[in-house]
This record gives sequence, C-alpha cells and structure tokens, in this order.
Amino acid sequence: MDYSKLDGLIPAVVQDDRTGEVLMVGFMNDEALRKTRETGFATFFSRTRGALWTKGETSGNRLEVKRILVDCDEDTVLLKVVALGDGVACHTGERSCFYRELGHTTDSGGFRLSRKKDG
Repeated sequence: MDYSKLDGLIPAVVQDDRTGEVLMVGFMNDEALRKTRETGFATFFSRTRGALWTKGETSGNRLEVKRILVDCDEDTVLLKVVALGDGVACHTGERSCFYRELGHTTDSGGFRLSRKKDG
C-alpha cells in the first residue's frame, strides 16, 4: 500500500457487502489495516485522537469485513462489510454517514444541504 500521499494514511471507503450502499469513509495507517485483516473487524486511525479505533467498540455496531479491495494506485481501500448490532455506521445514529444531499439552489446557483431522499 502507498501511505506516502496522506502522511502515512490511506482512505478506507466502507460499503455494505449486500446492498452496495456506501456507509462511511475513514482513514487507515499500516497498523489499522493490519489489525483489520487480523481481526476481521474494521479498525481505523483517528486523525483527531492520533490513535487506532475499532468501529463499534463501545456501541456494538461493529463492521465485519468480508473483503478488502485495493484501488489501482494502491492508495485507497474499499472495505466490503456487514454492519452488526443495530446496523448503524454513522455516529449520528444514521445507517450511513451519507444521509444528506448537496443540491443546487434556485436563486444563486450555489448549493444547499438537505436530507437525502430514499430511492
């Protein structure tokens, strides 16, 4: 893996293995990726705390990793997971961290953030 582009980290896109829904994006260093592979549960590197954390350690909403795919540049991974516990991946209580949509405004040509519509 190429950890050189982001100061020792790589993005980790987390996707539901059954539905294909993108659940979250985290960052991994070499140790986090190694621990994920060893345990079978998604472990990330917290840029805020400067430490490893395994998703769902306290909530029980762990992410069981079924497959790990590597992109063509070897600087990003895609974790295909099964969300355990309540099936919630986002710290807000939503299933996915991607529950809001950035849409166009009609007057200024800018964008507005709104709740994503199902479907």
